[in-house]
Amino acid sequence: MNKYRLFALTATISLILDQLSKIYIDNNFALSQSKRVVTNFFHITYVRNPGAAFGILSDSAIRLPFFIGISLIATLGIFWYIRKVSHEKHWQHLSLGLILSGALGNLIDRLRLGEVIDFIDVHWYNYHWPAFNLADSAICVGVGIMLVCTWDEERAKKRPPPNQS
Repeated sequence: MNKYRLFALTATISLILDQLSKIYIDNNFALSQSKRVVTNFFHITYVRNPGAAFGILSDSAIRLPFFIGISLIATLGIFWYIRKVSHEKHWQHLSLGLILSGALGNLIDRLRLGEVIDFIDVHWYNYHWPAFNLADSAICVGVGIMLVCTWDEERAKKRPPPNQS
């Protein structure tokens, strides 16, 4: 099996789903329009975020070059790192594919629109988590998987070797 197949497949599918979902929202919702999916818990709400998570740097003049630069550095870092991951570490390939797709998905929005399309609105009654998108989710899940893999590797190093009788 090609060492990079899972990585490439994960990144491609996740990026396509992210972009298709944003195109659908942009074409079928008015800005700020919201549709209830689960009462008092989940809506699809079309918003645009010029900043990062929670609107960080949304009013800064350097935000666009900064976020584009960070996305490009992250992309280069992922391509550098994936070469060092052995082909047996499937979960790490999956996680890096998710992180790459998220970085590229939001980069495409920033280059195309100058801001990111968000639409996943999770809340408990009137207490809302900031809206996000599939690219944000891919990054979070990818980082979560990578953390678990790292934790598991560190734990394995501390295990005593099995008894050889």
